[in-house]
Amino acid sequence: MKKWSIGKPDPNISLKLSRESGLSPLCSSILVSRGIDTLEKAQRFFNAEQSSDSEPLSDPFLIKDMREAADIILEAVDNGSSICVYGDYDCDGITATAILYSYLECIGANVAYHINMRTDGYGLCEPAIRRLAEDGTQLVVTVDNGISAIKEAALAAELGMTLVITDHHQPGDVLPKADAVVNPHRMDCPSPYKDLCGCGVALKLIAAMDGGSYSAAFEQFADLAALATVADIVPITGENREIVSKGLHYLENTENLGLQALMEVAKIKKPITSVSAAFSIVPRINASGRFGSAEDAVKLLLTDNPDEAESLAQNLDKLNTERKAAEAVIMNEISERVKNEPELLFKRVLVIYGEGWHHGVIGIVAARLVERFGKPVFILSDDGDEARGSARSVDGFSIFDALNHCSDILTKFGGHSGAGGFSVPKEQITAFDDALQSYAESNFEHMPIYSVHADKMITPDELTEDAVKSLSSLEPFGECNKQPIFLIRGARILGITALSQGAHTKLSISYGKLNLSGLMFGQKTAEFPYKNGAVLDMLVYPELNTYNGRTSISLRIHDCRPSKVSQPKYFNAKEAYERWRREGKIESALAERIIPSRDELVAIYKIIASCGQINGDLLFFRLDENVISYCKLRIALDIFCELGFITYDIFSDSAEIIRNAPKAAIESSKIYQALNALNNKAVPTL
Repeated sequence: MKKWSIGKPDPNISLKLSRESGLSPLCSSILVSRGIDTLEKAQRFFNAEQSSDSEPLSDPFLIKDMREAADIILEAVDNGSSICVYGDYDCDGITATAILYSYLECIGANVAYHINMRTDGYGLCEPAIRRLAEDGTQLVVTVDNGISAIKEAALAAELGMTLVITDHHQPGDVLPKADAVVNPHRMDCPSPYKDLCGCGVALKLIAAMDGGSYSAAFEQFADLAALATVADIVPITGENREIVSKGLHYLENTENLGLQALMEVAKIKKPITSVSAAFSIVPRINASGRFGSAEDAVKLLLTDNPDEAESLAQNLDKLNTERKAAEAVIMNEISERVKNEPELLFKRVLVIYGEGWHHGVIGIVAARLVERFGKPVFILSDDGDEARGSARSVDGFSIFDALNHCSDILTKFGGHSGAGGFSVPKEQITAFDDALQSYAESNFEHMPIYSVHADKMITPDELTEDAVKSLSSLEPFGECNKQPIFLIRGARILGITALSQGAHTKLSISYGKLNLSGLMFGQKTAEFPYKNGAVLDMLVYPELNTYNGRTSISLRIHDCRPSKVSQPKYFNAKEAYERWRREGKIESALAERIIPSRDELVAIYKIIASCGQINGDLLFFRLDENVISYCKLRIALDIFCELGFITYDIFSDSAEIIRNAPKAAIESSKIYQALNALNNKAVPTL
């Protein structure tokens, strides 16, 4: 079960904001739930700070070194100097490379581009710099990288090349020695907006080279800048909101043959939203850098040949399929590992090492495990004598701080609170794991838990077509402006339908007087634990569907569970159980409340036997949580497994009866004996 947090916007403030702003009551309540509770705050949310009424973004020359960068590049163009645009291999770097290269080529520059292979590592690297110098490159312009390239910048200068760095990552205490360093995060940068992605900075550089006007830059490149902004998970606020809003409009009518071909293979439908772009277009661009060459994606975005565009788009689609397959392989291997080593999941922080796992997808796998198990996750794979890792976290646990605590073990690391990358000698993996667990134990009495946030509970009366239609006024959605999620309480399942051979599930539900359909993408129908007639609470996003001229409301269902579940009791009991499994001890007073009686064990076993196989959470929901806590249930499952009565797959949370299992007395269980032997002076050890 996932932890839910539900917003409770003040209805009086929401009504006042609705009257003052002209927004629908539903949209106003969402803003109030997010702390945007005055007309002034709402105006700041919807409107970027502009340099004038005619320009969509602030003056590009307000960014430190922007004028110097523009002058250097334009002079190199005029002189016919050899220029190289040096980008990163993710969607942000790929699109930034494409727009700057395209612009420079259009104004007559002698320009080429370079993007590292993933195996070369991130950003400026010494072999590439030396190769560019040997090829006669006179000016290197980085996009989406370079701010941490202290040694590499010095090498470029030593080799006689001019270097302009444009980046958006956080700078260190020392800036690289380049001829211009354009980064809004510089401490001495007066630019009013700091949260641009790398492509956003490149877009401003193009505007600067065009005299400060955004007109041509937006018309030619806003579509790509919008994709990059969504892909790089930067806040969709202020100027980024303007870039994405305008860019999505341009994207729907793009003249870029590569984007047209990519949207065709992705089967993306109009209107294109930030959400559909993030899930359909961005992964295919990223797949080139993960499983092939990022230069293929750049070629796609630059080509003016329809046949080449179609071929390259098909290749990116194929690479994206390979990416999904690689993720599945890793997840399956982790599942098998956990079956044999369930203690891995009882740790405060999950640390999992594998051989041969593709470095391009371990970060994605880490993110999926965070969502599944609600804990920070560090995934490592071999890389020669070292293991290279990727980490993802939950709110309240900083990956960067945790890695910094282990810095004496690591050969390199970087990141921020939510994610990071690192390398560690293979022989130090166990020490790294121990250091992370020690850090978590020392700094958190209770570990932060992954949670899904809903803006508010929505009633049947609020679910009108006009209200749902009004949600579009809050778009584009993304980081710091998430797609709204609502809680509905007490929805009854009327029908369950398998979609795409059971890969997805469609529900027919009643909610008050409404009959609605709901889609659960990625929920295998065979694994859906509920039946017709079940009454559930759900986290949903409502949408409008039009079919045969008839418009209706449908729901995207993010999560569901039986109504009236006590969330605090569940997670407190789960924490107690994991502490016992992790440390092998438990407070004697608590033990008295979690030792299952013989009658309780029989009751639990009968439910499992009647189902044959049952999801662990669903089993818990069928019990009286005031009598059998989640901790008590898990101990009961451990006892049954020990005695050979059932099997329990902890990774999928599935208990299955063993037919014709040999009889055994419950009292013969060592777990049962240890807990019952507990008194104020003794503790059971597993």
